[in-house]
Amino acid sequence: MQTSGASWAVPIGRRDGTVSQSSDANNLPGFRDTVDVQKKKFADKGLNTQDLVTLVGGHTTGTAACQFFSYRLYNFTSTGADPSMNPAFVSQLQALCPQNGDGSRRIGLDNGSANKFDTSFFANLRDGKGILESDQRLWTDNSTKTFVQRFLGVRGLLGLTFNVEFGKSMVKMSNIGVKTGTAGEIRKVCSKVN
Repeated sequence: MQTSGASWAVPIGRRDGTVSQSSDANNLPGFRDTVDVQKKKFADKGLNTQDLVTLVGGHTTGTAACQFFSYRLYNFTSTGADPSMNPAFVSQLQALCPQNGDGSRRIGLDNGSANKFDTSFFANLRDGKGILESDQRLWTDNSTKTFVQRFLGVRGLLGLTFNVEFGKSMVKMSNIGVKTGTAGEIRKVCSKVN
């Protein structure tokens, strides 16, 4: 698999399920989860804190609808915006996502390079420009902040190479709940059931 400079070998011939289970959504990280909740959800799947920070870093190329973060701009505290956010960035987001505006409007999760697979997402967290509350918390929690800093190459810390670590974490994640035997199917077209 290759994503703008990041590449990793993926196991092939895997069996996919034939039924979507919405109950699985309860085990995915939510956009308002605390770091402890996020870490538990990852640990329950055999992933560690570094995997959490690394895989959330995939938001370097994602988007979110205004409805999922507008509360941070207007209703977070009695005074309005989330105090962990950069005030100038709050104003920028309020212009893009006005109060009572179109909640389905999508905004890039990586301010400045939403279409590039890079570490600027982590720089945004450092600068108070995380769109989702759960993302921004990676900077404010000591157990995850160190990994963010390592991806940013902070002096005095052993650096991590995001492209390399992302591939490793993706492979680890691909080994969760692998179907074997007659369970599931090997799809002829990945996007649809045979």
